[in-house]
Amino acid sequence: MRTAIITHPLCRRHKMIAEHPECPERLDAISDRLLASGLDLMLIHKSSPKASDDDIALVHTRAMIAKVHAAIPSEGLTSLDGDTWLCPDSYKAIERAVGAGLMAVDDVLAGEYDAAFCAVRPPGHHANQHTSSGFCVYNNLAIAVRYAQQKGVKRIAILDIDVHHGNGTQDIFMDDENILFCSLFQYPFYPHCEVVNNDHIVNSPLAINSNGQDLRGVFEQYWLPKLQAQQPELIFISAGFDAHLEDDMASLALVEADYAWFTEQVVAVAEQCHSKGIISFLEGGYELSSLGRSVAAHLRALLGSE
Repeated sequence: MRTAIITHPLCRRHKMIAEHPECPERLDAISDRLLASGLDLMLIHKSSPKASDDDIALVHTRAMIAKVHAAIPSEGLTSLDGDTWLCPDSYKAIERAVGAGLMAVDDVLAGEYDAAFCAVRPPGHHANQHTSSGFCVYNNLAIAVRYAQQKGVKRIAILDIDVHHGNGTQDIFMDDENILFCSLFQYPFYPHCEVVNNDHIVNSPLAINSNGQDLRGVFEQYWLPKLQAQQPELIFISAGFDAHLEDDMASLALVEADYAWFTEQVVAVAEQCHSKGIISFLEGGYELSSLGRSVAAHLRALLGSE
């Protein structure tokens, strides 16, 4: 598949307190691994545009947007929710993180490439319509999904493989039957939400030490039948890599081969359903070496490269 990576240097300018796991070095670890692996030469490189507050308002309330603007400090750091901090340049990063998804939708629908990975920060899947939380300011993926709907895409699937439940994304699309939302996550664990399922919301809680075999079981038994029934026109992935065995943020035991396998299955579904493309967003992943290796495995699978 023709695959793009969309990012922007300003995404590194969002900084939080010292030793915070959601750090600018995460993007460095990804770019370094892509260079070392040679994948860098196989990807289409795109620079994320700046999103507007009107774009952000596709999902988030104006009151929430105003609150974030007001919280940006002129110097130093400000706590937004106890877990998420803002610095003077944070909004510059936020605009580019949201803009990456908008660009991906436009380019994929225009046929410029088949898949895109948005290597951006801050992440987004814990943010709902009204509230930032869990390192996430705005829900980058959800905004891109709403944007795609505006462009006429009707059937959309969202697959969340972060170790934490994508509670914000679930909240946003709970009543939208055109959106299939599937999320796997360690349970019980942050954000300690009630696990709710309906015809288009498929939550797959995993016990501590669950591994690649458990991932395969979830996908094949629960997610694949839903995807085949929905026949998505566009597939989005909340690509968190913090379920990796080496990431001490949590206690699952996935490895690079599992992320590759999962991505290969999504590519197969996209081809079988004649989907317009696949758009993935960086969410979690805090152990830098395993993050870089896992993203490389994800992108190699999107490219179809051995």
